[in-house]
Amino acid sequence: MPLRRNGALQLLQREVDDTRKQVDSLLKDVQSQLGSTEEASRRCQELQLSAEKTLRTLRKLTKADELAPVGNYAQRKQEEETRLQNELERLNSLSLQLSPPGPSSAAGYSPKEESDNDDEGEDSNSDDDDDDDDDDDDDSDEDEDEKRAVNPPSQSDSPNYRVLSDFQGEQEGDLSVQRGGVLRIIRKTADGWWLAQDGEGNRGVVPKTYLKIDSGVDDDDDDENEEESSEEEEDGEELTDDKQSGASHSNWSTVRKALTEIDATDVLSAMGAIPSGFRPSTLNKLLVEEGVTYRGSHHIQPDLSQSQLSFKDLFLDPDTGRVRARQVRTCVCFTLWSCKMIPTPGVGVQVLSRHIRLCAFDGTQVLSNIHTVRATYTHKSPKTWSFSPRMTGVLPALLDGDCFLRCNSASPDLGILFELGVTFIRNSTGERGELSCGWAFLKLSDDTGNPLPNRTYELQVNGGTPYEKDVAMEASVTRGSPAAGVFQQMLQARRQPRLIVRLRSTNSRTRTQLSLLPDTLLHCLSCVHLLALHRQLLADTLLMDRPTMQDADLICSPVLSTFPVLLDQVDLLDALRGAWLETEINMSRAQKRDLSFVKQEFVKVYMSSVYFLLHSPSLPRHRWADPPSEEQRARAIYATLDSLKHQQHTTGQSGCPEVYVDPMHPHLAFDITELTFDLLHVTQGQSTT
Repeated sequence: MPLRRNGALQLLQREVDDTRKQVDSLLKDVQSQLGSTEEASRRCQELQLSAEKTLRTLRKLTKADELAPVGNYAQRKQEEETRLQNELERLNSLSLQLSPPGPSSAAGYSPKEESDNDDEGEDSNSDDDDDDDDDDDDDSDEDEDEKRAVNPPSQSDSPNYRVLSDFQGEQEGDLSVQRGGVLRIIRKTADGWWLAQDGEGNRGVVPKTYLKIDSGVDDDDDDENEEESSEEEEDGEELTDDKQSGASHSNWSTVRKALTEIDATDVLSAMGAIPSGFRPSTLNKLLVEEGVTYRGSHHIQPDLSQSQLSFKDLFLDPDTGRVRARQVRTCVCFTLWSCKMIPTPGVGVQVLSRHIRLCAFDGTQVLSNIHTVRATYTHKSPKTWSFSPRMTGVLPALLDGDCFLRCNSASPDLGILFELGVTFIRNSTGERGELSCGWAFLKLSDDTGNPLPNRTYELQVNGGTPYEKDVAMEASVTRGSPAAGVFQQMLQARRQPRLIVRLRSTNSRTRTQLSLLPDTLLHCLSCVHLLALHRQLLADTLLMDRPTMQDADLICSPVLSTFPVLLDQVDLLDALRGAWLETEINMSRAQKRDLSFVKQEFVKVYMSSVYFLLHSPSLPRHRWADPPSEEQRARAIYATLDSLKHQQHTTGQSGCPEVYVDPMHPHLAFDITELTFDLLHVTQGQSTT
């Protein structure tokens, strides 16, 4: 009877058992003082490297790697990972015990060994180099071991390192450090966790990404030349050409900020908190760093013509007095259905929001505003994201997966870019950040240039950024393997991260309202009627009420000056939608057909609801993915609206100015910007894009 082949998990179990036996043997030898300390330290380093390699292999292991089905696979894999981490903790503690306590730590190590293993490229003595070369010829195998194990540099030759950011130790053997502290590196290891000693003599391991060579310059010093010289010493880069060309300090600050972001990602990757394929969010970076350029509040403003003397996308129909409809090259409505098999961040990271950021994209640049839809999930299925959950009342715009896109780009590669993201906070440091969990792209035309038909599309989620190609996600496996059968290939396809999107049609009323909006805009369908009303008020004020088309004085219009803010604070947009819905219900059919009456009522509802909220001291500042702030804002919004509604029923008037001087309803000090629409400011904003 042929022997049954062992599966991948079973082989790794044997490796863990073997590692445990070797660690027990090493501890026994150290306790009985058999052999020298240097020999024990070398064995400890070799076991550390071997255990770390086994741990990386174990974490990448999936059910698809097994030759036969394995029961309770996830639990058994987690048990082996826990066993291996326990052995690593024992080895780290032993490494601290074996480390010599002073300058004599360099004893027994030649300058050549330091030169081979020091990441900073320190020069060594040439005579010692020759001696070591002779030794290498005699024993090549031993040399290979020395290259893999990074030996401790001497205190006299190795530079001190300065701490870039606070690090709080999470496990036994970690060294907690503060930003600006100076450390002496005792040993560097291949996994990036270096053994260090602080000024008080405390020892422990610290991530190398938190450190830089101490050049004697204070971190708070903003002198560009000193910053560049310290970077030359650390990375060996030649920056003299940049200095001679007069590179601005702001540019260097941008580069340093980018390097810091990459380092933070590397730290989380080393902790195992970020699955492979995750990257810093590309679209969130545009939202944060590009001002209002990619926000809905910017794209809702009227666009000026090339001459800057008229509007390019805002016209009135002289016969009806309504905004003239404009047809664009692309106008689609779609629904975010669900995401499946999306990897989850690891331990040590608390997820504050799972969401999708989406925009018009042609493969090279973002062509519209960046809209965000938050996903919901269950603890039983954390890898499945859902949108538009069923709930009583008005569905919040933030959770609404029914969206539209208007875009007038003539690019043949125009499509919708979907970036899956998570906003997280590190439990140990309190650091917030946003990561991309992958991206998908839906091209809106086929190879012949015809629009895609309205149906459901299942899109593959790619790792990396939209500018990277063929980056696999952690949950991905190789497709179409020759050794895999048809059934196994089907199972592998189901494990691929994917996004399900449905292109849909709309009724004639919604299509008419969409035709009144700006040429380029992406938002949720449930707010189209509000955007269309704002567009009508904008046309009346700019095209009819101005004395001449060349007049650019400030216009008294609180609605037009503050309405764009609602697209960036969608909880206030929900408040306006709910208040307007109640008003519409009480209108007769004749009143709904009377555009003049509808506009007057809309202004009253706006002034008696969200306009008051925008300048209420009880409303906390809007902050993305901050649960306490979101809850406080929700309570303040509903409490204020209920109070205003009660006063409206009492007085029989809506939008009355007395509410702004009522001591029961405090209001922030008035500012000219909240009352006036600045056409010149809009002109400057559009000319910069």
